Amino acid sequence: TDTHTPSCGMQVRTKFQSLQPHSQPRALYSHHCSQTSLPPQAFRRCGANMTLAKQTLELWRGTMKEVGGKFGTGVLSYFKFLKWLLMFNIFSFLVNFGFITIPQLIYHPTPDIPAGVSFKGLEILTGAGYFSHTVMYYGGYSNKTQGTGGRSEYNMQLAYFFTVAAYMVLCGAALIYSMASSFRKKYVLADSGLGGAWQLLCSWDFSVTNEKAVRQRKNNLRIQLKVTFTEAATLLLPFVVSLINLVVPLFYSLFKKIEHYSNPRMQVYAIIVRNVILKMSILGILCYYWMKDVANTFSCWESIVGQALYRLVIMDFLFIMLGSFFGEFLSNVIGTKCIQSLGVPEFDVARNVLDLIYAQTLAWIGIYFSPLLPVIQIIKFFILFYLKKVSLTQNCQPPRRAGRAAQMQTIFIAILFFPSFVGALSMVAYTVWTLPPSDKCGPFRGLNTTFSAIQIWMDDLNRVDAFQWTVWIYQHVIRSEIFYFLVSLIILVFIYIFRQITQGRQLLIILLRQQIVNVSSSELSGPTCLVHQSCCVRSGCVYVMMLLKCRSNIFS
Repeated sequence: TDTHTPSCGMQVRTKFQSLQPHSQPRALYSHHCSQTSLPPQAFRRCGANMTLAKQTLELWRGTMKEVGGKFGTGVLSYFKFLKWLLMFNIFSFLVNFGFITIPQLIYHPTPDIPAGVSFKGLEILTGAGYFSHTVMYYGGYSNKTQGTGGRSEYNMQLAYFFTVAAYMVLCGAALIYSMASSFRKKYVLADSGLGGAWQLLCSWDFSVTNEKAVRQRKNNLRIQLKVTFTEAATLLLPFVVSLINLVVPLFYSLFKKIEHYSNPRMQVYAIIVRNVILKMSILGILCYYWMKDVANTFSCWESIVGQALYRLVIMDFLFIMLGSFFGEFLSNVIGTKCIQSLGVPEFDVARNVLDLIYAQTLAWIGIYFSPLLPVIQIIKFFILFYLKKVSLTQNCQPPRRAGRAAQMQTIFIAILFFPSFVGALSMVAYTVWTLPPSDKCGPFRGLNTTFSAIQIWMDDLNRVDAFQWTVWIYQHVIRSEIFYFLVSLIILVFIYIFRQITQGRQLLIILLRQQIVNVSSSELSGPTCLVHQSCCVRSGCVYVMMLLKCRSNIFS
């Protein structure tokens, strides 16, 4: 007999034979499972039912599966991104309405509407008129402490400040976590070289038996395979080309006809950079105008800025609908009826996602000036989801050259964080720390800055012995430059450590994949690696998973 270690194929066959229905090892395995302490059948059934109920109640789950099956994960990433932003705005509405609007309505249920001002309907488009005197905008909130004393007191200044601050902090943390998680999954653990083989051999789910679901799964797999085999592995942003083309933005639509990229992601990145620079430049100019001119001209300038943001949100929604009509419907009519060489248009994922980022940037800037602006965003995103879904299914075709959707989503989240969220946060922070509030409206009237409300609160706490520690933390930690310097230094150290860990894991993944290749092509050599095979029989197919536990020489 051969004294060498059995080959991987012999071990797999031996393991597979032990899993046959009538073999003795299978009976011993069943007896062993019966002796193990498993949860009762009722609890497992209850857990399965709860999981099924959660999936049934999930928003737009069926529509997402339909879009992904027919148009691929690239187009599906737009709808996932829209749903993600919708959750942001729902959370914003709940927080603002619960901690700012409801207390205001409890103690002042009737807004101070001047005589002769009534609702005419035009306010839905302009945001002015009747809405100017309601809780829709900053000027509709009181600066008084609500209540008559005791525990029923509610400080509207602190509630307004801390609600906006807490929401922005939570949004920033959520964006950083999502960006880091997406980067880890889509870049660190991604492998463009082996993706096609694993998708082709190991990605089919044999539990799918419905004919429609099978077709959707086939289309999705086909698009993923096409992406894997047609695009390059590099990620380069055409910054130079984008900056040059920014000078002539009116010809953006013509560049697609004259630019020929071998990598479809390069074309998408060109559109992203041009549109981001254009949109952020416009918002930068508007913010400068609001902070320098409007703040020094109008008596209740915060509400004026809130009305301007309201109109921008409404106009943006109208132009998105017009863009769907002219960019998708008319293109479909022209490509199929008039100039058939153009063909059916494809869904422009990059342009549509950047429209969502622009809309969310407006909502973040307006969180201070119009606390109920997220209501408009929620309605807008709901309508937009169904509008785009109908336009996609009726006017567009699946992409002929799709980009890598998973990595594109990482790019979109990164753009949403910077410059979108960082720019909006800078705008709000500059307003809070620098600009004097209006003297005749709003919760911070009469103060030098919005942040002065915190200083007044600290002065009140300084008179109470039980809160001396809070005042000390505020004076020696929060207002200390050394504290923020140390925090920044610690963050840099952690970034360096995690970067080294990431590079180590990338190297380890490369080595483990090389071990898999070596194991599949030759016999295993003694104590170098221990291979565990786990086989599962499903619909007549055998899945083989090899988990490698290598010795410390891999890490050296």
